[in-house]
Order: sequence, then C-alpha cells, then structure tokens
Amino acid sequence: MIGDEAPASGPDAGWRARHAVLAGGYGGRDDPQDPAAVLAMPIVLHIPKAAPPSRTALLEAAASAAVALCLDERVGVSADGEPGPWHEDYSAWVGARIRKVSRRARGAQWTAAQGVDGITVEVGGAQARALVPGPVGLLDPRVKKLQIGGTDLEHDDPGPPEAGLPVLWVDPTLEMTVGKASAQVGHASMLLAAAMADQRCWEWARTGFRCSVREATPAQWRTAVDRLGRSEAIAVRDAGFTEVAPGSMTVIAVPG
Repeated sequence: MIGDEAPASGPDAGWRARHAVLAGGYGGRDDPQDPAAVLAMPIVLHIPKAAPPSRTALLEAAASAAVALCLDERVGVSADGEPGPWHEDYSAWVGARIRKVSRRARGAQWTAAQGVDGITVEVGGAQARALVPGPVGLLDPRVKKLQIGGTDLEHDDPGPPEAGLPVLWVDPTLEMTVGKASAQVGHASMLLAAAMADQRCWEWARTGFRCSVREATPAQWRTAVDRLGRSEAIAVRDAGFTEVAPGSMTVIAVPG
C-alpha cells in the first residue's frame, strides 16, 4: 500500500473502520432513472467578489475538506453500534458512483452554507466547505441556489510543493475551471487516503489533510505518470460529464 510506514501511535477502532470503508472502494451502483435521485457531494467554494482567494489555496482547501468529511466520526458507527448522523447519507453515496458538484458562494450565501452539515477547511485565507452527500434534487435551499457554472479564478504561481506533503498534480492542458478542478482534487484526496495504510492516513489526518495542489509542467506530469506506473501514485480519471473528455486523467496524487 502507498505510504505504509507506521507512526509512533495510531488510530482507534472507529477510525480504522471508517478508513476501511473508504479503502473498500466505491460501489459503482448504476445511476437511478430519475436524475434528481443521483447522489453527489456538494463542495461550496468561498469566492468573494472584492477579494477572491488564490486558485491554488482554494483547490487545496477543497481537497482537504472532501477527504476530511469522508473520515469524520459522524459518517461512521460508534463503539456501541450507534450510527453517526451522517452515516446513512454517506454510506449511500460511497455505494454509488462518486460525484461531486462545486458551487460558488459569497457574502451572506457563504455564511448560510455554514449551517448546512459539512466541514469547512481554510488554507491561506481560502475557504471551501464539503457537504454531506445526498440526492441532487433534494439539496438544501441554502445550497441549491448557489451558482455552479462560471466558477473560475486566475491561475497563480504558488512555487514548489511543500516538502513532506502529498502533492496533487493537475493536468493543466485540460484547462478545467476552478469549480471542475476542485471536484477532481477532492476525488484525488479521497483515492489517496484510501490507498494509504490506515495508520499512515491517520498521520495525514493529524495535519488536517494538508496537501499541495500544483499544475504540472510537462516534465512533472511525466514523472507523476512514471510513479503511477510503479504503483507509487493514484490517478483520477473523469467520467466526462462536464468540461473534459471521458477517461481523461485529470489529477495524479503522490504521497508525501
């Protein structure tokens, strides 16, 4: 497994059980006939009009928020067998085709979104909130009215990845909007956590699932692909519903 070195201390039984669910993969259940019944994890991106965050920091926040929700104790079952408040919805989602939908919020919209079940992560002043998955047709009204399309930010130059952190390499040739890219790095963080040994993943969790998101140069992408071929990395291949062609390799996640 990726990153199977053990830390000095480790996770409890509840953590191991939640990680086992993630590591077990996704059910891949066929989509329901009713499009409104399709399950998805909403990701709300805080993009104020006056002072928007940097693109890289926002993607890092989205990646960390998505995996944090998947391993939160509220998606699991307690030691006495009591399911957490998010367990049913989360379990249904991981048994289906994994989907995420990013939406933009600002001002009062962002404040209202904090009242919807989920986890907010802040990185370098950028904030993203991953919400508990559910049917797209039954979205909380505070989320349903948020804009999906047209969510983008200027590309920035954050410098080299931070040493010791997992790196999520994004293929810049696909020219994804920040909304699309946030869903893809959210997939990548989940897949990377699933591929880690549970103790190694627990250590990552202790950092708040911090990671570096970087747009790869051609040389960096080739190196990441090489590591993928040696089973030292994890790739996200998109279904192609929006923006990119089906089967596109959008992100390669490399452990720190």
